[in-house]
Amino acid sequence: MNQPDLDWKNLTFSYTKTDYNVRCTYKDGKWGEIEVSDSEYVPLHIAATCLHYGQESFEGLKAYRGKDGKIRIFRMEENAKRFIRSAEGIKMQPMPVELFCEMVRKVVKLNERFIPPYGTGASLYIRPLEIGISARVGVKPADEYMVIMLVSPVGPYFKEGFKPTKVCMSREYDRVAPKGTGSIKIGGNYAASLVAGEKAHDLGYSVMLYIDPKEKKYLDECGAANFFGIKNNTYITPASESILPSITNKSLTQLAEDLGLKVERRQIPVEELDTFEEVSACGTAAVCSPIAEIHDLDNGKKYVFSTNNEAGPLTTKLYNTLTGIQFGEVEDTHGWCEILD
Repeated sequence: MNQPDLDWKNLTFSYTKTDYNVRCTYKDGKWGEIEVSDSEYVPLHIAATCLHYGQESFEGLKAYRGKDGKIRIFRMEENAKRFIRSAEGIKMQPMPVELFCEMVRKVVKLNERFIPPYGTGASLYIRPLEIGISARVGVKPADEYMVIMLVSPVGPYFKEGFKPTKVCMSREYDRVAPKGTGSIKIGGNYAASLVAGEKAHDLGYSVMLYIDPKEKKYLDECGAANFFGIKNNTYITPASESILPSITNKSLTQLAEDLGLKVERRQIPVEELDTFEEVSACGTAAVCSPIAEIHDLDNGKKYVFSTNNEAGPLTTKLYNTLTGIQFGEVEDTHGWCEILD
């Protein structure tokens, strides 16, 4: 296999052109055949509902080159189920789990030469996307939809890698509305986070930690990732209807229980930050992103969790266990990885 000339160990989390993407269209009440394309562009009607009324959802998952040389795809069916929930949340046609998984397998195999070598710390990021393609001028769901899956080899989401970063928070910004679309993965949520995210970057922070949009009392999402804190041998993560259910967080909570930690999913008052021993953001892109400090921009209060630029011991253990499973270094006792032939 002719591997591309890439600096695998220094990849950033960004788009790199690969050989193929795969597509499938819903039309006349049914899903069609999977099509393979080498084009990076999509022909769209100028009145397509994805352009005017936000009928768009997406997913993110990864494939890994394991220690044994085999290709592993992590928790693909969980992404398929979340893809369905997102489609249903904005009245799009949900794609069956089996078809979603077939498309993932196909796009990974077609771009196998772009899967980073084992030992580089990089992976193949898979981005499924569903869009409404019917022409509409009135506000109404589309009749036709397209699912596209593209891939890109990626490095760590944060340039620091698995090192603690500084985070800020402010009650001035809401990522989503109460009972809104926060629990599904649609582009509108991310568009709404751009102003706060850029504000955080301008001030020298990695992300904005959001406070709940209803009462402004409890911790919510951490940028585009879930939040968790550890104290007294307990893994604690927010319970909120405005948070995207993270598959990485779901995996970490299971691993925390495996390690003998208690797990609590509940509201976390901002003031409780003072009591945590370790805190982190988690998601597909970063896996775990440990947090060194959280600065409250509204009152100047600073919460410090790391002073030596190292992640805490339990966060490190969770990170190493999860990535070990993904790269075939740790036994996959829960059957999370599908190994491609």
